[in-house]
Amino acid sequence: MTGTTEASRPVSAPGLRRFARRFRANRLALGALVVLVVLVVASAAAPLIAPYEPDAIDVMNRLSGSTPAHWLGTDSLGRDTFSRLLYAGRVSLFAAAVAVAIAVVVGVPFGLLAGYCGGWVDWFLGRAADVLMTFPAIILAIAIIAATGPGLTNAMIALGIVYSPRLFRVVRSATLAVRAETYVEASVSIGTPVPGIIARRVLPNILSPLLVQVSLMLAAALLAEAALSLLGLGVVPPTPSWGNLLGRGFTEIRSTPLLVVWPGLAIAVATLSFNLIGDGLRDSLGRETRKGD
Repeated sequence: MTGTTEASRPVSAPGLRRFARRFRANRLALGALVVLVVLVVASAAAPLIAPYEPDAIDVMNRLSGSTPAHWLGTDSLGRDTFSRLLYAGRVSLFAAAVAVAIAVVVGVPFGLLAGYCGGWVDWFLGRAADVLMTFPAIILAIAIIAATGPGLTNAMIALGIVYSPRLFRVVRSATLAVRAETYVEASVSIGTPVPGIIARRVLPNILSPLLVQVSLMLAAALLAEAALSLLGLGVVPPTPSWGNLLGRGFTEIRSTPLLVVWPGLAIAVATLSFNLIGDGLRDSLGRETRKGD
C-alpha cells in the first residue's frame, strides 16, 4: 500500500526541491524566466509606466528617431513606439496565453480519455486529431478566421483549436504509459471510479510532459498570433499588438527601419524565452521522472 501511495505522487516535496535546484542550475532557462517575467510585468503595468497613451498622435514628431521625449522614436502618425510596444505586449502575451488555455481545455480531457479508455474511443479521437494535424497550423488558423472573421477573439479561438490536437497527442501518449503502471491497475482492481483514477492517479503523473509542451506551445502561439496580426487577420488596429506593429513597420521600413526592429525584437525575445524555459523544464522534470522510475 505504501508503494502505491508513493507511486501516485510523482513530485514529492523533496522532488520539488530537487527540481527547483536543477532548474536554477540551468542558467539559460533561469535567465529566460527572468526576462519573461520582466516582459510580462512591464506589459501588464503599461498604463502605469508608458509615457504616452498608445494612440496619442503627434504629427509634428512623426517618424522621429530616438529622442528624450520618445526613447524608441515614433511611427508615421507620431505615436510613441515605446508606449505602443508595452501595450502591444499586453495583447500579444494575453492572446498566446488564452489560445494555449483553450488548447489545454480541449486537448487534455480528450487525450486523457483516449489514452485511458483505448479501443474505439482512442481510434475515433485519434483519427479526428490526425485530420486536424494534416494541415499546417497557420493555414488551418487562417481558414478558421476566414470563416469566422478577423479579430482578437476569433484568432485566439482559432489557435486554440489548431493546437489542441497537438496537445492531445502528448497527453494521450503519456496517459498510455501511465495506464500500464501497477498503481493504476491496483486502483482499477479495488473498484475506484474511472474519474477518480484519472484525476488522482493519471493526471498528476503526466504533468511533466504537459508543462513542457505548454511552455513550448506558448512560443508557437505567440509567433502564430504575430503572423495573423501581420496579415490583418488577428488584432485589428488601432489596438496594438506586436504583430500589427511589425506589419505597420514594414510600410515605413525604408525611411524608419527601427519600426520593424523593435516589435521583431520583442517577439524574438519572448519566443526564445518560452523555448528556453521549456527546454529547462524538460531537462529538470525529465531527470526527476527518471529518478522516480
